[in-house]
Amino acid sequence: MSQVKEGEVVHQTTTKNEVNTLLLPWTGNYGGYPALDKVELAEFIPAVEIAIRDAKKEITEIVNNPEKPNFNNTLIPLELSGQLLSRVGAVYGIWSSTMSTPEFQKSEEIIDQMFTEYYNWVDQNTELFNRIEKIYKSEEYSGLSKEDQRLVKEKYENFVRNGARLNGEQKALLSQYNRELSSLFTKFSQNLLADESEKMVILQSKSDLEGLPDDLIDAAARAANEVGLNGKYVINNTRSSVDPFLTFADNRQLREKVWRMFVSRGDNNDKNDNNNIIAEILELRRKRAELLGYPTHAHWRLSNSMAKTPENAMELMMNVWAPAIQKVAKEVADMQIVADKSGEKIKIEPWDYKYYAEKVRKAKYDLDQNEIKDYLQLDLLKEGMFWVAGEIFNLSFTRLKGIPVNHPDVEVWEVKNKTTGQHTGLWYFDPYARNGKRSGAWMNAYRDQSNILKLIPTIVSNNSNFVKGKAGEPVLISWDDATTLFHEFGHALHGLSSHVTYPTLSGTNVYTDYVEFPSQLLEYWLSTPEVLQRFALHYKTGKPIPGELVEKIRRSSTFNEGFATTEYLSSAIIDMKLHLSQEAVKDVNKFEKEELAKLKMPSQIVMRHRIPQFGHLFSSDQYSAGYYSYLWADVLTADAYQAFLVGTGPYDREVAQRLIDHVFSVGNTVDPAEGYRAFRGRDPQVDALMKKRGLVSEN
Repeated sequence: MSQVKEGEVVHQTTTKNEVNTLLLPWTGNYGGYPALDKVELAEFIPAVEIAIRDAKKEITEIVNNPEKPNFNNTLIPLELSGQLLSRVGAVYGIWSSTMSTPEFQKSEEIIDQMFTEYYNWVDQNTELFNRIEKIYKSEEYSGLSKEDQRLVKEKYENFVRNGARLNGEQKALLSQYNRELSSLFTKFSQNLLADESEKMVILQSKSDLEGLPDDLIDAAARAANEVGLNGKYVINNTRSSVDPFLTFADNRQLREKVWRMFVSRGDNNDKNDNNNIIAEILELRRKRAELLGYPTHAHWRLSNSMAKTPENAMELMMNVWAPAIQKVAKEVADMQIVADKSGEKIKIEPWDYKYYAEKVRKAKYDLDQNEIKDYLQLDLLKEGMFWVAGEIFNLSFTRLKGIPVNHPDVEVWEVKNKTTGQHTGLWYFDPYARNGKRSGAWMNAYRDQSNILKLIPTIVSNNSNFVKGKAGEPVLISWDDATTLFHEFGHALHGLSSHVTYPTLSGTNVYTDYVEFPSQLLEYWLSTPEVLQRFALHYKTGKPIPGELVEKIRRSSTFNEGFATTEYLSSAIIDMKLHLSQEAVKDVNKFEKEELAKLKMPSQIVMRHRIPQFGHLFSSDQYSAGYYSYLWADVLTADAYQAFLVGTGPYDREVAQRLIDHVFSVGNTVDPAEGYRAFRGRDPQVDALMKKRGLVSEN
């Protein structure tokens, strides 16, 4: 196949259309967008192959430039290189996370290796590193703008961290480790998706769902119909299906059955078992860290983070751990009282926690989650997010028709500056669960904002796994799901607010323990009266949520926080312990059990993500030794929201502008600690976090 250049049409015979859609420029308004409706599976491998060849050629031209290395002849063309590969990779990512059929997965195994080989080639390109190092250590560097300096520094340090100084034999070994890891990441992800797609609990009659609200019963019936079990009910092996069942189902035996299915994902000693894969991943990471000159994988990962060292992250986590498990003991005692009063002679077990917590919530606060849910319509909450974006970020959202999408459920919205009307970006929203879509919720950037030769607007997406309702009826979601909706939209706003020059430093391309700060911060606006009174409307009457119900939500805001903090924090601590180990962890189940025992993990709770299903850690390197980031960012979040409260309130425009100027718009052009200080006027303080989570007395 011939080399592809921007604007050229490539003819090849791997698809029935002959033209490879993935290799075409993104055309249309708004800076262009991908033709997602025309993509064929057969196009992926040849497109990635050609795009990688194109990117390599562009980098080779930089390396072969006979002129003395400087910012303009090295960093600028490097930032402009690989645009075709970025476009192809963006569409590949959409299919990998939301359209993963068995046929696609066969290509995925090949393509992931192709990407790994390419990034090995870039990271170990001695000539390219030498050019960047010369610029970093040159007189020119001191005269560059702060943003240009940041780009050079980040590129230089990234090369060093990824083995640029290794000798030839060491680089070959590093490449081997990375190839093996890539293959294992793919296999882990496919196993987890298979367990979530193939395993389910089949319920024979409606009486098995006693206690569930009607909308959840209807959803279980539709799930059964989708797999040809008409007249029966199905609880799928995903959090969006399991959590409501564990919260409301009266049948304790069935709760246990559903719970065991969910917590055993990747851990069933069958074709989808992940335990041996994880042991291999951990050993390869240990060897790679040693090769790169780091004590452990955790030290390597945190060398470019706000925390800086694993010890700093562990100190924060352990300071929160003790009060968290103390609060769990109180929560369990309250639940046991309710169980005893009901005449059930049981000891609270993990499959009872959510069920009895809900009963305690009703008893203590006269608060019924189903009563709240009646006011939480997905479409209206989406409008509420847009309203917040307008008030805080001066952005407007307009639904677009005719933009190609990969699935009929996907919506596309244009985002503009409210004052100037200037186009800011596109926001794609993929809300519902389906086969081939990984569970959970996340944000992606299909295109990073940049402004090197001209302004390139971003394209971002939010992805969720809500259970689709009946045709013509609103989708009702829980308070937790509404919080997650706002969280992921916070990531999207981080990308949409970006106003930098270089794509490498754009949007959410920041440290892992900083990227969660903007998203967690946005969660606060869900509970503001301005949002609830306008957008939390009863799905039948259209009346706004009553003030007394809002007050109940406020008073119960730290309810069950012992569970939430312990469930999360146990996962984060085990993550760090796994990656601080200097010895091979061969039996991950044994490791999990022994380390949790040392922590005095409450028996009524399991980790939010048990090791065999911990996708954050084992589907890639991104969050490995980094799951602590949510807690680290929450210190910033709780402290940052206080800036609004000491001002005129959540919609203080002056504070909002500082937030945009120093956090949301700057990407990675400034050190995050400096950016936070510029916004807040000081370093963050942990007190607000402890109060937010109800882990200290307010007296």
